[in-house]
Amino acid sequence: MISSLSLRTVARRGVAVSLGTTSVGVAAVTAYAYTEQGAGFRREVQFWSKVFPIVADYYFKTAQSSPWVKFQKWSRNGIYNFDKSQDDQQDEVLKQRQRKLLNSLHDEHAPEILQVMLDLKGLYIKLGQVLSVTVLPVPEQYRKLFRTLQSDVPGHEEFESVVKPTIERELGKPLEDIFEFVDPVPCGAASIGQAHRAKLKVVSDGGDSTTKMLQDDKDRMVIIKVQYPDAVWKIPADIQCVGDFLKICVWAGVVDEESSQLSFDEFSRQFLSELDYNRERQNCQTIYESSLDPKAPYAKNNIVVPKIHEDLCTQKIITMSYIPGVSMEAEAKRQLEMLGIDTSGGISQIIKDAAQEATRHPDDVDAGSLVRRMTKSSEQKQKKRLFSFKVNVSKLVGSFIGLDSALWAVRIAKRILLSYQALLVSSIQKLPFFLVNPSWKVWAEKHSMAAEQGKRLGEIDAWCIALFDVHGHQIFNLGLFNADCHPGNILLSEDDTGRTKIGLIDYGQCKKLTPEEQYKVARLVWSIANDENDEVIAQAFRDMNIITQNDSTEFLAKFGKLMFGTLEPEHLQHSWHMNLHKQDKVLYFPKELSMVYRTSLLLRGLAISLQMNYSVGEQWKHHAKEAMERIQIG
Repeated sequence: MISSLSLRTVARRGVAVSLGTTSVGVAAVTAYAYTEQGAGFRREVQFWSKVFPIVADYYFKTAQSSPWVKFQKWSRNGIYNFDKSQDDQQDEVLKQRQRKLLNSLHDEHAPEILQVMLDLKGLYIKLGQVLSVTVLPVPEQYRKLFRTLQSDVPGHEEFESVVKPTIERELGKPLEDIFEFVDPVPCGAASIGQAHRAKLKVVSDGGDSTTKMLQDDKDRMVIIKVQYPDAVWKIPADIQCVGDFLKICVWAGVVDEESSQLSFDEFSRQFLSELDYNRERQNCQTIYESSLDPKAPYAKNNIVVPKIHEDLCTQKIITMSYIPGVSMEAEAKRQLEMLGIDTSGGISQIIKDAAQEATRHPDDVDAGSLVRRMTKSSEQKQKKRLFSFKVNVSKLVGSFIGLDSALWAVRIAKRILLSYQALLVSSIQKLPFFLVNPSWKVWAEKHSMAAEQGKRLGEIDAWCIALFDVHGHQIFNLGLFNADCHPGNILLSEDDTGRTKIGLIDYGQCKKLTPEEQYKVARLVWSIANDENDEVIAQAFRDMNIITQNDSTEFLAKFGKLMFGTLEPEHLQHSWHMNLHKQDKVLYFPKELSMVYRTSLLLRGLAISLQMNYSVGEQWKHHAKEAMERIQIG
């Protein structure tokens, strides 16, 4: 139900508008309109002017409290008009008619809501992307249109009129005095800001100390992350609108209050935290400095972190060293597409959404979703049936030979296929041109990267282990870790020796742990990795103040193994999770564990998308042991 606070807010705004009818009110409202709060209010008005008629139409035609619905019931018209022959089936017939009516409303209004998102951009684009893959019951008409936001999104802010003035205003100098060039086309864009590749000037006399020291071309390449000037008021205004809209949906019975509120809290927290560029800068610099420690696992795994240029950073600008490479998302997408799996929704968003859903509802998480989301088909029913058959066969094979063996077989099959393709490509390229059929040439060009793909496929295991190693170090040693390690934030390139280099970027969502929190998480992970008895695992959970309805030891042990153990064939069965849920229910899940769990899910999701199955506990076991020996609590 809409809260009294929201009603008071609406009433207060109504009084403000009434005051505007007086000369004093007009002056006050005009002055207010040019403040950040006023700009936010104007955006809220813009949102509700477009959305309220749609909400009103749904209410008028479907809500039981609607005067029109009450009149139809009383007069037995519309969907309440029944023949005598239908008296015994009124409930079923009414449900069918209500579904038909809702579908017609969805068909009519889904394009309008999409247009609102495209017009307002910013957070609404991100919201549409999230809703396109969420497990919340979003009508298919909306979900289908929201999927277009994964790729067909209007680009970015204009460089000359918005980005360049922002950089110059924040740094207090013309761009030409600091940078040799700034690429006007962003290398990345999001709801809050965008990033541009640039090259620092070499300063021989005077100037700042940073640019004096950078003589090498590679060292002078940087990324400038620029926050949009209006983000500071636009994002809170948009969050307010989405929150109020959600309350209306709850009041109308469209969504469940508890699950939708948890989702909204996480969504709003994420966006508000990403506005704090100072915190992101500090987090990135701390992790960069820790990566220089020879005892840390970065160097041995050839993993690099951007270096912050402190004197070129402000509350709206972060300047950091440039890390070249393609995202690991592209590699995961390539591997999945080789298996004929649809990836149009975006690998990063699929993995992120699965991780977020699991940490919001830890007791009801279906670990199989990390696999099923990666293998989600968007084709017609015939293809869905075919795909369902493939999944059932894979489950059957997995139950007999084990999930690890099944994934190993898939990897071997892909390597054989790539080797065969590479051999054919090489043979076609060596043939005299007059013997080559044009269609062969087209095929060879299409598969020209088969040898390179085969080489990368052989390195995937090392990549995944390296990522688990570094993030385990961040959690248990440094006590500061990136909780947004989705594949879009992981870059792959080659160093001068031809060895793969992994770059870790974007530190807007980091989490800090106290030594006590590190110890407790380490104790839980250690107990699961060592396959200790149920009571030991359950007690490690209880020490973190987890609260469940029945305080079931068996439930806590199974839940812990699901979180940090190896993914087993039974975990892919929905019935297993239903039985687990019947045993007990989590009432309170500790925040510090939630973010660690989210990180493990993102890494596991990436690994599964690359046909690798790891025990998170086993990968983090040595880091957990070192933390317990170092901290020594109790």
